[in-house]
Amino acid sequence: MQTAEHTETNHDEVESNHDQSRMGVKWPWIVFGMVFVINGFLADWILSESDRVGDLSAMIGAFVLAIPIIQRVIRDLRQGLLTTNELVAIAVCASFASGNYREAGLVAFFMLLAELIETRTAEGAKASIESLIKLTPTKARRISRVDETTSRAEEEVAAKELRVGDVIRVRPGDNIPADGNIVNGSGSINQANITGESLPVDKRAGDEVFQGTVNITGMLEVRVTKAGEDTTFGRVRNLILAAEKTKLPIMKIVDQYMGFYTPLVLVIGALVWALTHDLKVVITIFIVTCPCAFILATPTAIVASLSAAARLGILIKKVSDIELAARINAFVFDKTGTVTTGRLAVSRLNAVPGVEPSDLLLTAASAERYSNHPTAKALGVLAAEVGVELSEPEGFSETAGKGVAAKVKGAQVWIGRELWLRENGVKGDIAKSVDLDETQGYSLVYVARDGQYLGWIGFSDQTREEAAVAIAGLKAEGVRRVSLVSGDRKPVATRVGQEIGCDEVVAECLPQDKVAFVKAIHAKGYRVAVVGDGVNDAPALAAGDIGIAMGAAGSEVAINSATIALMNNDLRRLPFLIRLSRMTRAVINQNFLFGILLVIGGLCLAWMKFINPITAAALHVVGSMIVVFNSARLVRQGEELEPMESGATAIAAPVAVTETAPAV
Repeated sequence: MQTAEHTETNHDEVESNHDQSRMGVKWPWIVFGMVFVINGFLADWILSESDRVGDLSAMIGAFVLAIPIIQRVIRDLRQGLLTTNELVAIAVCASFASGNYREAGLVAFFMLLAELIETRTAEGAKASIESLIKLTPTKARRISRVDETTSRAEEEVAAKELRVGDVIRVRPGDNIPADGNIVNGSGSINQANITGESLPVDKRAGDEVFQGTVNITGMLEVRVTKAGEDTTFGRVRNLILAAEKTKLPIMKIVDQYMGFYTPLVLVIGALVWALTHDLKVVITIFIVTCPCAFILATPTAIVASLSAAARLGILIKKVSDIELAARINAFVFDKTGTVTTGRLAVSRLNAVPGVEPSDLLLTAASAERYSNHPTAKALGVLAAEVGVELSEPEGFSETAGKGVAAKVKGAQVWIGRELWLRENGVKGDIAKSVDLDETQGYSLVYVARDGQYLGWIGFSDQTREEAAVAIAGLKAEGVRRVSLVSGDRKPVATRVGQEIGCDEVVAECLPQDKVAFVKAIHAKGYRVAVVGDGVNDAPALAAGDIGIAMGAAGSEVAINSATIALMNNDLRRLPFLIRLSRMTRAVINQNFLFGILLVIGGLCLAWMKFINPITAAALHVVGSMIVVFNSARLVRQGEELEPMESGATAIAAPVAVTETAPAV
């Protein structure tokens, strides 16, 4: 019983009023009226010699149940709208006027019950938003004095009062009230609300944390970097709200035709009356033609698919993209930060004969222990992964653009460029042992100890573990063209493209070149999805039919330009998105077909007098429930992707974890 839409401009206001009228129907009111109707039947059974008591009780019950329906019709007519609510009102009033109070009460009850199912379904679309809002912390423990010479006083303040630069204390079990960086302490953080990760992530000083996530263990002190709606959590909530306000094109078509549907049914009812003079048949027709199942067809499927997507960290700004994703047949990927980690990792360890790789790693990682260079961080990560215990370097010094010098276990170590080692007296043909091509995106450092060359270490921006699987999945789903565009050098882009199984690689692209490439593909008749993560990807994201922002916990410009945001970096979500879209379309079509057959079949049964008004009302409820349960099948889609232990990295923020390097 959805409000019809006559003009686009007043749709929001009408829909809002309609929602308010539906929300006025509560279970206690329905139960109160139904008690009198049931009492009417009981009175006839117990007091069989007189039906006056039963008639009076049934009349009161029918009147109580009819009030919400009549109020809604009056509201519609005042707004100049003719809706399917009028069909129900006419049917109930006709039964009431003919003295069939029990029948009028049961019809009103079943119609209100069907409306409650519809209302609960509509509320389901908002339930995730409301629960999300409830997760937003309202209180924060702000540390008012953080000087080492003074006490660290803690005061409880409203979370909305937090400002950038404030330091807050987060205890075990607390929801984190703002985005920030940990300045003291460590803990295990449940980030499922933001990234969809099923496992907690360990955080320590220097790592970033997000509002709405939960600190499971450890005491943290966090310096606020974003507060209020500027936080990642705030952006997530705004994305869901934006999606809830949009409609599929097919939903708008249904709204438009509802304005013609009711007059058509009224004409059919008049013709049946003229031919049969049977009021009960006319009433049955009015009831059975109320298209609740038809109206529920799309919203229930959309709610279910949005829930399935959100559970896996896929946030959709526009509901229409759910339908559009099924027709995507070309994907354009950015390279750095999208199919690669965006962080250097050790790809090769090449020790000279007589030197163990573990010794090479220990010497290099220890010497660079206090360097902030990306290669030093990559060495530290690998050393931690393979369990190498680093030594304390002495006399550490770093020369920008050249390398590091330090003493490790009493031996002088140099690590850096070949020129750096030669400047420090290391002899031999250092570069001859290298079998990697630096033009393909590899960075090399050379290691020497006490003047003896130990070997070289190769670094690269590694491709994501799941990238090749995701692209193979997209091709299996029927995507005909997969392209990699990058501003990086051609050999680098080509190497990455080969690793992930990409059909087409375009390198050395400026942002405007990426846009031109997307438009060129689109001009050839492709439906294009663009996947990116950075500021330079924003124009291309906006140019695609669908823009998908990688790691919405990171790039703000990219997420604002995209229409879909992945709250983690698991590219396997992309084939799932295509499958979910196609399943959603299939379920919507099934629901529509069932709704149409229900109306047509009901009309035939009513004409042949196989059903009466009460049976028609019950059939109405059953039809609505079948549509709801059919759509609910979508909710469980993608459960196989929920365990993320092996596939995805933590989040695409500055705290992204470097992917596992080859074992030494």
